[in-house]
Amino acid sequence: MIHGKYISAIVLAAGASMRMGTDKTSMCFSGETPLSLCVKAFAEAGADDIIITVSPNSREQAEALAPCVQTHVIIADGGETRQESVYSALTALPERTEIVAVHDCARCLVTQEIIMRTVMSAIETGSGIAACGCRDTVFDADTLEPIDRSKLILTQTPQCFERELIVSAYEAAMRDGISATDDCTLIKRAGIEPNFVDCGIINQKLTFGSDKEVFDAVIASRTAKRETPRTGLGEDTHKLVEGRRLVLGGVEIPFELGLLGHSDADVLIHAIIDALLGAAALGDIGRHFPDSDEQYKDISSIALLSSVRGLLSKAGCRLNNIDAVVVAQRPRLAPYIDEMRSVVAQTLCVPVDAVSIKATTPEHMNDEGRLLCITARCVASLVKE
Repeated sequence: MIHGKYISAIVLAAGASMRMGTDKTSMCFSGETPLSLCVKAFAEAGADDIIITVSPNSREQAEALAPCVQTHVIIADGGETRQESVYSALTALPERTEIVAVHDCARCLVTQEIIMRTVMSAIETGSGIAACGCRDTVFDADTLEPIDRSKLILTQTPQCFERELIVSAYEAAMRDGISATDDCTLIKRAGIEPNFVDCGIINQKLTFGSDKEVFDAVIASRTAKRETPRTGLGEDTHKLVEGRRLVLGGVEIPFELGLLGHSDADVLIHAIIDALLGAAALGDIGRHFPDSDEQYKDISSIALLSSVRGLLSKAGCRLNNIDAVVVAQRPRLAPYIDEMRSVVAQTLCVPVDAVSIKATTPEHMNDEGRLLCITARCVASLVKE
């Protein structure tokens, strides 16, 4: 609650990203996606419920993110347009909702301060629209005549409203076949004067590919101010046996022997998981994924690594880098290293250069050298906010 009011945030993540040319929701900034940045910002600001509208591309990410925040999360199917997505979310509002904050996932630089200011405006006046003044000289594209920029307001999100006001405005628009690209337009159509809150230029929208460099710099600067370095060590060994697949780093490698284990026995991923959990002081792989639990029978270790990413996020930890080594006499692993790095980086939502994987042979010494087993070791560096 914020000032005694129940707040529901609608985070829109069902767009097609037409101008970006790639799915915005899957982009990474310092280990976070636009969706995770927005959801965490609203959760930390005190939202009681967060409704995420999703497309088939963003549903899996939203479902993985939901357990990682303290706030109640509802996942709703998005529509073909932004307006349809907002309306879908409005129909999913919990009964207790008093104030609704609608926010575009692409505005992932939103801060708790911006959220609080727009919500407070809605509590006090019925609406609170994040906005800023126009700083550039503007021309009419048809007439090429200059436009008085002092009379222009650039709207952003969040756009916050009393529940009844926003619900009735959308119901009227859907009934009358009226379309709009933001919520403020529909409120204005309903005869309500919106209240604009100047939130400055930082609350920009991720729109074009060239925007990523700016967003990277802003988010990296924010995280650098509050991070504490942590280091973890992981090690694992599995027997080599006949009749099993050999999976290392999420990559299946042709070989006459495979690793024995309850899961797919990916010894490299297990070592990475233990290093990550150790750095975050969250125990070990056996604590979270015990081999006595049938749900983990033959499970892909990459799926376990994805779950660990969620645990790290919930604990306020972000991966800096990992360095792993696999000790194996055979097979030769060099041809598969780059693919392993790519799979691990994608799963952990970090750049490939944050993942180092090496392979070494024991020169026919020890159990690894006699093809009895394969061992992996990993050091992981995290930062904790």
